[in-house]
Amino acid sequence: MHAITVTVKGQEPVVVAAGTRISELIASVDENGFPVLGVIANNMLQPLFAPLVTHATIAPLTIADEHGWEIYRTSLCFLLAKTAHELFPGVACRVRNSIGSGLYWTVAWPDLSPEALEANVKRLKQAMQATVRLDLPITSETVSYEAAVNLFRQTGQDDKLNLLAHRNPPVVCLTRCGTFLELSQEPLVARTGVLDLFDLLPHAQGFVLNVPTSAKPRELPPLPPFEHLFKVYQEHIEWGRIVGITTVGQLNQAVVEKKADDFIHTMEALHDKKLGRIADQITQREPPVRLVLVAGPSSAGKTTFSKRLVTHLRVNGYKPILISTDSYFVGDESNPRDAEGKLDYEHIESMDLERLNSDLLRLMGGESIQMRAFDFRKRAGYNQIEFTQLPAEGIIVMEGIHSLNPRLTADVPREQKFLIYINALTQLGVDSSNRISTTDTRIIRRMVRDHQFRDRPAIETLRMWPSIARGEKRWIYPFQHLADAVFNSALDYELAVLKPLAAPLLNQIKPWDEEYIEARRLSGFLHNFSTLSPAVVAGDSILREYIGGSQLTY
Repeated sequence: MHAITVTVKGQEPVVVAAGTRISELIASVDENGFPVLGVIANNMLQPLFAPLVTHATIAPLTIADEHGWEIYRTSLCFLLAKTAHELFPGVACRVRNSIGSGLYWTVAWPDLSPEALEANVKRLKQAMQATVRLDLPITSETVSYEAAVNLFRQTGQDDKLNLLAHRNPPVVCLTRCGTFLELSQEPLVARTGVLDLFDLLPHAQGFVLNVPTSAKPRELPPLPPFEHLFKVYQEHIEWGRIVGITTVGQLNQAVVEKKADDFIHTMEALHDKKLGRIADQITQREPPVRLVLVAGPSSAGKTTFSKRLVTHLRVNGYKPILISTDSYFVGDESNPRDAEGKLDYEHIESMDLERLNSDLLRLMGGESIQMRAFDFRKRAGYNQIEFTQLPAEGIIVMEGIHSLNPRLTADVPREQKFLIYINALTQLGVDSSNRISTTDTRIIRRMVRDHQFRDRPAIETLRMWPSIARGEKRWIYPFQHLADAVFNSALDYELAVLKPLAAPLLNQIKPWDEEYIEARRLSGFLHNFSTLSPAVVAGDSILREYIGGSQLTY
């Protein structure tokens, strides 16, 4: 075998034989005593059991690193799936949605009474801890396509079979621990012994897998308030069960069999029904609602939702006016800056709060006013030429990331406000142990929209995202539990439509770009989906906000 040169961060280069495993070249723990969980090698996320075949520069990862934390949580999901498969054979165990840094799982135990649930969760946790103490190796192996199909058929892993049914590679990469096998999706730790800090907390029809955060890797965090969102997600899970499409493999089958149209129409009708119900809630509230506030993270669908809500409110007899908080940016000269000295457009004080509250109160008081607008090219606010007055049957609908924050509309009495939180909470999973994260859906939406309407390459969207995510964590998520209503903007078919639009954009990001790690991860994720034409998307769909062709005016 030929020789390659490997440079581990902070060390002198060494020459080794090609095929040497990464684990042979790095320490098992870092200087802080944290186990090394994986590495970044040539700008690729790699497990410790991976062999090196070219010259490489390596940076070790621990749970204190964001990528290392992802490896830790994903590996815990693998360990949980293995344990549940062996402890409760034939019982469906499924990862669902995130709760703080943890994840909610459901298990189809026949008895879900509180006592039985607690006992089974305790057994599962103890069995996982036993596997951690055994410090079993986790390895990868490559088998023929036929062998992979036979393996998953023998073990009753139908969700893996469903994914393989819509692929035809000559070989399949698997991950193994003992006799348990899964399709390789994302890098995992090399040994179970490093997965020693976690908890399982019984809840509803399953439990929450609680894990540490990268900021505080030596402790388990308290769970944030989540019941409001959890209820919405549970409704979506039940809806998925009824229509019979709960995994990507089942969606792919519907696409191949040309049965996706019914699923798409049903999803869009569900959105419309939920919009109508929220409009009815607003109409029936006493005392009467004067201001509707719509908030949610980036690319959750706030703009389209607000426009469609306006239509439903008109049906209910209102004469709504729509306001965007973007009109109240203070401008770059007065905008707060972050710790790095960069302009922080996510900060609530990037809004002219005094002017916003004044305009709202004057409108609600019946005055005719010149409302504020913002020139994004000049980066400055100005008064609109025309005057605006709220009619007798009027109601204000305002959308923006800070809309649930009490500081934004502090002068407006709470009883006159109706707060709505929107996010994309899909019930669809890649398979039983690999979820579709809300964040990934929103990144892909944003990437396609930025390219379509802002001529912004995917690498810039990915470059911006960490700042956007920090802003959401600080300014949006702490207030989501205040909402009077929650709208789930997920469309379980949307990634099949977004795939052919997003995949070429991700391919423009090259191995020398820092964002290559994320681009490769998202490309691998999208590889699971069969494609759908954008032509199947309704003209007023939330998805049109990102792909174009909407019947609505933006």
